[in-house]
Amino acid sequence: MTIHRRTLLELAPLSFLPLAAQTGTAPVVIAATFPSQSPELSKEMVGAAHANVKRVKELLKEHPSLSKAAWDWGFGDWETALGSASHTGNREIAALLLENGAAPTIFSATMLGQLDVVKAMIAASPGLQRLTGPHSISLLAHAKAGGEGAKAVYQYLESLGDAGGAVPSPITKEQTAALTGVNSFGSGLNYRVEIVATNGQLQFKRVGGEGRRLFHLGEMAFHPVGASAVRIRFDGTGGLTVYDPRVVLTAQQMVGTSNY
Repeated sequence: MTIHRRTLLELAPLSFLPLAAQTGTAPVVIAATFPSQSPELSKEMVGAAHANVKRVKELLKEHPSLSKAAWDWGFGDWETALGSASHTGNREIAALLLENGAAPTIFSATMLGQLDVVKAMIAASPGLQRLTGPHSISLLAHAKAGGEGAKAVYQYLESLGDAGGAVPSPITKEQTAALTGVNSFGSGLNYRVEIVATNGQLQFKRVGGEGRRLFHLGEMAFHPVGASAVRIRFDGTGGLTVYDPRVVLTAQQMVGTSNY
């Protein structure tokens, strides 16, 4: 078959039309992130993997690769779907994720009661028992979440003496009250952070963002959970500075402002 130049030029525009336009079918909308998967789906999977078995199954049926989904809740506090199931002790969800390609970790092995695996990993990397998971949740807490099925792992980790994670320095009610409020580091709502106290526990929040629980290191220095390298320091005069590890922002408390 011979195609003349003129014929080729006449046909060329058609070859660049979307398939839907050529066939008359409904157009398919391609996400701006394509071929990367939707960040919204990743976040949904990580959230669902805490307890929503039904939704996890639906998402895995649609995209099996979401078994490896991860989400940063703030300051680099990354959590995987398997990490969610592991620290909540959800064996069914953990099994579903592993069956669909999630990579097992010492945290999933701990929650699932895989004593030989946990022992072997710690033997290979001495001190690994001090590693914390998402939100700074300790390995010992993962074993506790595993219940009776992880009892032997819990006993082993407890015997090591340092698998329970660090304990925050105490902070008084008066100090907590003094630190709460809205802090501004520029003009406009997008340049504000709020320090809130829930059940006496301080949290760092951006407008419309997730609250990040603060771990008190002493002398009004904190790190957000899941981000031990970050520092948030209060200067005692209503100012705060975030280091990650360089200075990220410096803000001043807005007197008389308790919300956005």
